[in-house]
Amino acid sequence: MTITTIRELVPVLQTAIGPMILISGLGLLLLTMTNRLSRVIDRSRELFDESEKLFGVDRAQIDREIDVLWRRARYVRSAILLAAASCLGAATLIILIFLTTLLQIEVPLLVSIVFIISMLCLIVSLVFFLFDINLTLSALRIELEGRKKVQH
Repeated sequence: MTITTIRELVPVLQTAIGPMILISGLGLLLLTMTNRLSRVIDRSRELFDESEKLFGVDRAQIDREIDVLWRRARYVRSAILLAAASCLGAATLIILIFLTTLLQIEVPLLVSIVFIISMLCLIVSLVFFLFDINLTLSALRIELEGRKKVQH
């Protein structure tokens, strides 16, 4: 094992910038997802409080909304877990990039696998996020149907 000079580390730093930018973007994505999860939880609590006072058709409508919110919460939770896993993969990738230079070992297959897994986690996370967004419209439709009944 030889000690690497600063000149040899500059390309490594340049290579590590990509995963670092990914981590920054994932942080913003995670912030958005956790805010959505908080809103789902708050809305569920509001509806649950309302449902305790209602009976019949009104109660059934709120129960339907709560069911949609429960599914949304599960999707957002999955999206958050996968986005966090992607972030951990990117951080691991940065460490691997530095270790390969410092220890002068070549593990391109390991680096590739970590990168691919990180990207797959991100892709699936975004798919769950899209499911949540789609379900948001379902909850809105249920609420609008209830308001139309009240107006008639």
